[in-house]
Amino acid sequence: MVKSYLKYEHSKTFGLITSSSSNAVWVPDEDVQNATIRQSGAGKAIVGADEEVLCWDIKKGELLSRWRDKDCTAEITAIAKSNADPDVFAVGYGDGSIRIWDARIATVIVSFNGHRSAVTVLAFGSDGAHLASGSKDTDIIVWDIVAEVGLYKLRGHENQVTGLHFLQPTSNRLLDRDDNANGAPTGNGDQPGFLLTTSKDARIKLWNLESQHCIETHIAQSNGECWALAVSPDGSGCVTAGNDGELKVWSIDVPGLVNSSRRVDNEAQHNHLRERGFLHRQGKDRTIGVTFHPRGKYIAVHGSEKAVELWRIRSESEVQKALTRKRKRRREKLLAAQDGKTKNDMIMGDDPPENLATADVTDVIVPYVIVRTSGRVRSVDWGRGRSSKAIHLLCANTNNELELYSIPTQQAEKKTKSEAPPDYSRTFAVDLPGHRTDVRSVALSSDDRMLATSSNGSLKIWNVRTQNCIRTLDCGYALCSSFLPGDKIVVVGNRNGELELFDIASSTLIETVKAHDGPIWTLHVHPDGRSMATGSADKSAKFFNFEIVQEETPGTPQTSPRFKLVHARTLKVSDDILSLRFSPNSRLVALSLLDNTVKVFFTDTLKLFLNLYGHKLPVLNMDISYDSKLVVTCSADKNVRIWGLDFGDCHKALFAHQDSIMQVTFVPHNRDGNGHHFFSASKDRVIKYWDGDKFEQIQKLEGHHGEIWAMTSSRTGEFLVTASHDKSIRVWQQTDEQIFLEEEREKELEELYENTLATTLEPGDDPEGEKAEVAPAGKQTTETLMAGEKIMEALELGLADLEAMKEWSQAKTAQRNLAPPDRHPIFLYTNVSAEAHVLNVVQRIKAASLQDALLVLPFTQVPALFTFLQIWAEKQWNIPLTCRVLFFVLKIHHKQIVASKTMRPMLDGIRQHLRRALQRQKDEMGFNLAALRFVGARMREKGSKDYVDEAMWEEEEQMAKGRKKRAFVDVA
Repeated sequence: MVKSYLKYEHSKTFGLITSSSSNAVWVPDEDVQNATIRQSGAGKAIVGADEEVLCWDIKKGELLSRWRDKDCTAEITAIAKSNADPDVFAVGYGDGSIRIWDARIATVIVSFNGHRSAVTVLAFGSDGAHLASGSKDTDIIVWDIVAEVGLYKLRGHENQVTGLHFLQPTSNRLLDRDDNANGAPTGNGDQPGFLLTTSKDARIKLWNLESQHCIETHIAQSNGECWALAVSPDGSGCVTAGNDGELKVWSIDVPGLVNSSRRVDNEAQHNHLRERGFLHRQGKDRTIGVTFHPRGKYIAVHGSEKAVELWRIRSESEVQKALTRKRKRRREKLLAAQDGKTKNDMIMGDDPPENLATADVTDVIVPYVIVRTSGRVRSVDWGRGRSSKAIHLLCANTNNELELYSIPTQQAEKKTKSEAPPDYSRTFAVDLPGHRTDVRSVALSSDDRMLATSSNGSLKIWNVRTQNCIRTLDCGYALCSSFLPGDKIVVVGNRNGELELFDIASSTLIETVKAHDGPIWTLHVHPDGRSMATGSADKSAKFFNFEIVQEETPGTPQTSPRFKLVHARTLKVSDDILSLRFSPNSRLVALSLLDNTVKVFFTDTLKLFLNLYGHKLPVLNMDISYDSKLVVTCSADKNVRIWGLDFGDCHKALFAHQDSIMQVTFVPHNRDGNGHHFFSASKDRVIKYWDGDKFEQIQKLEGHHGEIWAMTSSRTGEFLVTASHDKSIRVWQQTDEQIFLEEEREKELEELYENTLATTLEPGDDPEGEKAEVAPAGKQTTETLMAGEKIMEALELGLADLEAMKEWSQAKTAQRNLAPPDRHPIFLYTNVSAEAHVLNVVQRIKAASLQDALLVLPFTQVPALFTFLQIWAEKQWNIPLTCRVLFFVLKIHHKQIVASKTMRPMLDGIRQHLRRALQRQKDEMGFNLAALRFVGARMREKGSKDYVDEAMWEEEEQMAKGRKKRAFVDVA
């Protein structure tokens, strides 16, 4: 009988506030529109956390919502907020995919997939209907969110794209407003605008989106790559940033862009981007972020250090004063050079004010304040408050922390030369739900309800069920930890050779014991719960007993019980101890040393029992099975070895991972016959589940995005907890689903085949020829391949059914009682016609994947597709989809269709049916527009009130009445 195993699945992720792979976006609270909002509302932060998007309440430090697509495991690399709808966000992922999320319902609205590598930057158009994305694959793709398609791919950069911004000149918006007032539809369809892009190739490019080509290219940085781009809110200037703290300021000729978009001649154009000068940051590291304040008066600039530099843009009067002071200084120097002959004339002479457009950029943009943060800054965003006396800055740090700073603004005309820089303050921070540094040790309580995680500087106690942090305690650089029996005390071993004892209930440090002279790499509590052992780099293992001693209270005769660690024995070995384990039957204690060996001693006498040789590099961790018969060791040589504890023989050596294996743990019991099953965790970010009797890999658990440092299994074996370099703590739950080894191997082979299949279908660039500047925005994935196969299958079935039904209907005219033909079961089951079935198949394909799916169809299938397109057009079924499929197929198979004689009558029929359907829709839309205009006019009439003078109105009424009476009498 084939053996089955129970499957483990990822169930929870916590301990992660923000990941360093993505930027953070500040959004206002839901009730910001309410007039009764308090001034202290700090807003929300939308951040990437591995493969999830988290929404944090900055003031309360609470997690409001968690957005995750179950189909995507890639980490988030970029987030952008829509300019038109504040609840719509674009999220870019490490696999090149983009998802548009609706924050109100935490659901994906649209999904795009066009990049070959990670998305690095996203930007929405001003109308919110277009999205531009840049990637590490050097391509820029413009997406239509409404139609859910990629419009085109712009190529020209030679390295990773680092900045994107839509430039839509003001005249376009004014025209749109005028059109809207006249009842015409709005949109930038006629004037798509321009796109400004920067890349690590140190170039800044200006693209005309109407003609889809690059109209300007400049060198953005004088030294190395360009890492950031920021455009002012009014679109009149921009700043690019690169290495050595260098910032370059550019002016953008917006009127010139408007005129150039209207020109049709090919005259040489002047540059719309003009270099204005350089600014230099105080920090000389690489600048990775620049952003303008929405009011346009301040610029935030940061590198990868613990600081954000704020620059202020002076007003015109301030710039004029600065220029006047400079002019005065120049005159004084000139006067000193001359003999002071015309001193008063030269100083007091009034010159006309200088032109601000020619002023040096250092006179216009001046340093304001440097905000010192508690961690290295990954990204910043401006918070929008109601008060004009302070500006708010949201900082997402690489140490898993969010901070909100409040900086007082420059008060007009009050600054003096002796005035100090403004005093900023950190108003709020989200830091409690996570560690600042990597978690190096995890430990579960005896009832599996509490989890202790320790890192450099902090020990945190978590509720496993709710994932809430219930205690945070300061400690040293922790390397190992464990709950002591009773689950009230946690012991932590640190790098200084100290054992720290913490009382969880009172959140206090009970005692610090100087146990070793070197780092304590490992500790383990004895199975009887009365003692523990520690292993250190000082080449010794020490055994401590747990004792309760009565201590006198100073100044009183009373005594109080106190928990103590009492040193009992010391075991000296030849090298550093990396791991120590007691056997569950308390008979043996095993030590792994830096000399690649494992030594097994008797617990009572500490005499050597076994020496285990075989690993080529040090054994980093080990564990002993529930029955004390097997010991499993893992090493930096990427191997796992299973040994017998009776004779010390190596049962099997397994090449388990692609990097050093950090942790290994057995299932603690044999309740389901899984006592010899064990888990291994490695720096290759993968956890593997093994059968120690059959020496087979049962399951591979993927999900972490960094090296896995620590792992522990629950006492019941129902779940597993791991901690990683990506700052996340993950829980892997055992399910009731059964898995079989053969099926798992088949799944792995299928995944490998699918990954290679999609890459082989990607068209490669011609190494000799130049890349086209514009290319279609598409990417073949397994999803699009399967969709194309479904369309082909539906066309074959539908065409056969169509022919059969046609023959039956012709034969039925002669024989009225003729039985219907045998149809395919799918038509009988759904009771639909062939054309309806094909339409249903096409409709079920996502709009973003439809074009790539149609590319899979060979030309031999096109006549069959046209047959159904003609039927859909004749019956007026889903005309938008019909037109979209038709136009795309005509575009990609144009040459073959033109050369084919059989296609022409088919196309003529489709054209006639489509014209009839489109005319009907046009009439219907015209009727509806006329009705809406009529309703709008009536509403305006009822909504408008005229001013009436009562006295004049009464006089006019009396005169009207009098005239009517006289007229009546005259007629009589």
